[in-house]
Amino acid sequence: MIRVIVAYPHESGKKFDWDYYLNTHGPLVNQHLGNRGLVKIEVDKGISAADPSQAAPFVAIAYLTFNTVEEVHKGFKAAGREIMGDIPNFTDIKPTISISEIV
Repeated sequence: MIRVIVAYPHESGKKFDWDYYLNTHGPLVNQHLGNRGLVKIEVDKGISAADPSQAAPFVAIAYLTFNTVEEVHKGFKAAGREIMGDIPNFTDIKPTISISEIV
């Protein structure tokens, strides 16, 4: 299994619209990748750092699971422009993206 991690680091003064992210962006991702190998999407909402008085290092982390890395690249080649182009609608944070094999 392959996991695409899309992490939005906490940056002071930046915006993140959770309502849009969950109710519009998530369904958009599923619409474009659901028939291109996407198995599931999971999302973490940052609460705090290890020190509860500190902000979480990441506002949000999305985990997109695929069966193969080929599906990931094929899916994003076909729909990446629409998916990535929607990001400014909910945040001004530049995400960090990583593709990993689940072991």
